[in-house]
Amino acid sequence: MRDGAADGKVLRHRLDTQLGNTYMFMPEWNLHDITAPSSDLFLDLLKHRATTSLLDQYMEGADGAPGDYHHIIEMVEEEKLSLINPFRYKNCWTQFYCEETYGESIEIMPTHNKEILMNLLKPIEARLIIPQAIGELVLARQVYLLQALNVAVSDILEIGSNHFDQKPHTRKLVHAATAALEKLAVHTTPNKVQFSDLVDSALDQKSALEDYIDLISTEPPVLAYDVNHWFFSRPELLPNEKGRRLPVHTDSYISGAVFDAIHGAIRTAAIWSYISRLLDLMKDSSDKKFRALVLQELSNTCQLEYTRAHTMFRRDIVTGLGSKWFKRNSIVRKDGIIRTSLKGDPDPLTATDLQLYYLLQLCQEEAKPSKAAEWLQKLEEFGHANPLEKDKLSDREHDSLGDLAVIVSFVQDLCSVEKLPASKTKKDEQSFVFGYAALEKELGDLKSGVELSDFVIPIENIQCSDMATAALQSLDKYIVENTGATLGFLYQDLLDECVANIHKQYVQQKAKNAGEDKAAAKNAVPAAPAQDRELTVQHRREKQKTRPALASTYDITPKDTSAQIGKPTEAEQQTFKVKPSTLSVFSTLLSRSSSARGAVTWAAFLSAMTDLGFSVLPKLGSIFKFVPPESFAVKRPLTLHQPHRGSLEGARLLEYSRRLKRTYGWDDKTFAIE
Repeated sequence: MRDGAADGKVLRHRLDTQLGNTYMFMPEWNLHDITAPSSDLFLDLLKHRATTSLLDQYMEGADGAPGDYHHIIEMVEEEKLSLINPFRYKNCWTQFYCEETYGESIEIMPTHNKEILMNLLKPIEARLIIPQAIGELVLARQVYLLQALNVAVSDILEIGSNHFDQKPHTRKLVHAATAALEKLAVHTTPNKVQFSDLVDSALDQKSALEDYIDLISTEPPVLAYDVNHWFFSRPELLPNEKGRRLPVHTDSYISGAVFDAIHGAIRTAAIWSYISRLLDLMKDSSDKKFRALVLQELSNTCQLEYTRAHTMFRRDIVTGLGSKWFKRNSIVRKDGIIRTSLKGDPDPLTATDLQLYYLLQLCQEEAKPSKAAEWLQKLEEFGHANPLEKDKLSDREHDSLGDLAVIVSFVQDLCSVEKLPASKTKKDEQSFVFGYAALEKELGDLKSGVELSDFVIPIENIQCSDMATAALQSLDKYIVENTGATLGFLYQDLLDECVANIHKQYVQQKAKNAGEDKAAAKNAVPAAPAQDRELTVQHRREKQKTRPALASTYDITPKDTSAQIGKPTEAEQQTFKVKPSTLSVFSTLLSRSSSARGAVTWAAFLSAMTDLGFSVLPKLGSIFKFVPPESFAVKRPLTLHQPHRGSLEGARLLEYSRRLKRTYGWDDKTFAIE
């Protein structure tokens, strides 16, 4: 019961007021009565709510006790239970007399009030139509009880299942790891950033994100983790300005969460792939005009990635640690984006909760990379001085904070090497930002039509390999049917077109500056005529027929990637003699057997990497750069997120394993005891 409740808080007994009005809505859901040795209350509640209709539950409770309506009336009369502002429901009535319209409300115009109420007199007297101010309370009681039972049953099934990974998330560990971490020799003085460092950094981030796409398509626990992230961070879960919120466990949102998880992973990888390609263009050219053109596109793309990372970070804080400080606007914008806003002055937090104050400041929409760097630095300093405070962050908040730190740190390094121009918001149809926005809108319009309920309801089903595979295949088919291409190729084609457009723009500029005739300049960059949606989809389908059999880099259809991972060339193949503790770390990380996957502390991982000769360079936030020694055949550095609460397990363990295999070609035979 505690595990399934917000912050682990449950009523201790029927009259427990520590959770506010909760005892008025669901007094039977309390630890004293349900956990009594001779009590069958849980089973009775479950049987009643699972085997009787909502209409029956409305009128009569278990074993002939008063139903939900009578319970709420009792609370209204004896405990003064009411909505915050019941007057907004004046002349509004809620229906409870048939399954089809159960819980629906109507508003009667004052001019017809008397006439209509006379016609509804019998169902009103039978309490089958009641004032909406009371109806909302009845529905809230039913939703809260069903939600609590759903979570409990789901947890019971997961514990007893052989199909679900029992440890998909990070768990709290003893804080001895924190003390051990302080004793490690961590190199904190990096050399001056060179352009080649930027190229390596972008390539490393690109590879990490592509590895993650492989993970969510082949490892159900990782996919389940990401889907839960999107599902439970929906802005709809925040109360609006009237104090109303949607129930957490609404199955209709689960398919959309799967779409968001996959789409989010692919678009982030695409952005960093484009950044990496832009840096390659600059590296390979000494032409000032061409480099200036690329640098402007790089500035625009970095701002786009900052906006994306900042939006995700804000979403997680708004629905997580900072939820009490935000409200949801019930009026949705034309683009479908739900707006949230701060509902108070956070300044008093400087005296009571400095970490939350920094996080709220970082959430502000006007924050830019340079300003965000200041708040991230303050958060880092505060975290070093108060290490236990970091545990207040959830895993998803910690991860999104790390993603924000990656782009902010990258922009800082970029500005130290190149004079970065201000990003331009001009609608240039040949720019990546414009094409990205158009593709986002096209895909956003398709989200409401995604239907994966056969595979992902209940949400825990996605941890089962067969269900995860079927869900991804169904999503892939839906995208192809509606756009003409897979998600992966939609973004891959966008990248290729934008890189080609840069070269075309350069030729056009060069022709114009050289004074060539207008015809030559016009032919240098042929204008792409605007196409309607049907023609665009048809063009993609035709292009799909001519593609080689090789899959997209961002293919989500589950596939076996073991043949492509960890296969270094013969010249790069190395083996290492290490001490037992280091062997234990890498054996756990690189094991092919899921039964052998345990947990590795961050301190132990750092110790193992330094034992191999890696230099460890702390960057902004929880980001660490691992630089291999000169003796390594593969000299590529590796950037990793420090795991939350100092533990590598579940999804994070799989992610580290994939990165090490992909970058250095390590496997379970690479290490042996010295």
